[in-house]
Amino acid sequence: MQERPLRSPSGLRLPGQRRNIRLMPNLATCQGILRRLIAKGDPNAISLAERAINEYWDVTLERGRKSGLRLIQLDVLEQRNAVIGAQHDFAQTVNDYIEKKLRGE
Repeated sequence: MQERPLRSPSGLRLPGQRRNIRLMPNLATCQGILRRLIAKGDPNAISLAERAINEYWDVTLERGRKSGLRLIQLDVLEQRNAVIGAQHDFAQTVNDYIEKKLRGE
């Protein structure tokens, strides 16, 4: 039996990485929150970013936490490299928090 490709709600085929995100809704939720927060670049919202990361961590099975968090980190780094100023600083702070989380601090 041939596997059918995943489709977005609008019916479009999803490219490779999007398939994985769609199969991991907690990952996609966290990424979406972090992207919006980075776009605003409000330093007062760091606690919201940390909460999104912590919630992802808490609802994800232990064996998938670090690999998922690394995917989130890659997305944060892409965002950081695409912006300047407050958004860049915010993304770097989020990346630093992810690093601490991955080290178990």
